[in-house]
Amino acid sequence: MKGAVEIAIEAALASGKIQQERRKRIGKISHKGTFDLVTEVDYLCEQEIIRIIKRKFPDHDFLAEESGASQGASSPSKWVIDPLDGTINYAHGFPCYCTSIGFEHEGEVIVGVVYAPCMDELFVAEKGKGATLNSEPISVSTISELKDSLLVTGFTPEVVRSEDDNMGHFRNFMKASQAVRRPGSAAIDICYTAMGRFEGFWEYQLHAWDVAAGSLIMTEAGGQVTKFDGTDWSIYDRQILTSNGLVHQEMVEILTKG
Repeated sequence: MKGAVEIAIEAALASGKIQQERRKRIGKISHKGTFDLVTEVDYLCEQEIIRIIKRKFPDHDFLAEESGASQGASSPSKWVIDPLDGTINYAHGFPCYCTSIGFEHEGEVIVGVVYAPCMDELFVAEKGKGATLNSEPISVSTISELKDSLLVTGFTPEVVRSEDDNMGHFRNFMKASQAVRRPGSAAIDICYTAMGRFEGFWEYQLHAWDVAAGSLIMTEAGGQVTKFDGTDWSIYDRQILTSNGLVHQEMVEILTKG
């Protein structure tokens, strides 16, 4: 859709500016759950993103982390927004957080923008047009074996409270790869896999706003995105496996073994 990429970039950059301006004065920090934080900055970023998008597309629907889904949603066009992915990092001053904005039209994500302000890294993808980092084309790595791979994962608050806590997969991948990292932002994890810093990423109990933008950036960079068992995936599934494609089957085998 004409203008969607430009508006997504404008909104993501505006959100990143707020994050950086407020990083030493975050304001009130609340708990959505025992380990799940939300800050004043999350709300400020989300409000600004929606304001910018509505200026251009007043009739579009929204699915945003803090405000949820639009009431009476009926548009074929929907913006899927995580205003501050990595809130716990942000609250502690750890410089790994971002804004993630995906644009879904008629059930398909066709625009994805992720902006990580600490590194000033802007990832952009448009369906069928490839993916970029700061306007330069990116692609997945060419490492073809898991034993030579650097992987990444995460542990959502929902997983932490569950007996199925991802620790088994973490242990198995640590033994099968060069190393596994856990930075704390799913959107950044996916983008870094898309540009070849990592070979593969897996996580579960994520939400659409965590993965909508990154998944398009990933596929447009030549990567593969599925469920843990290698079957078809959508942004509304609660598990994701994404890789450079070359190590994907090895990752599937580890994630599905008894």
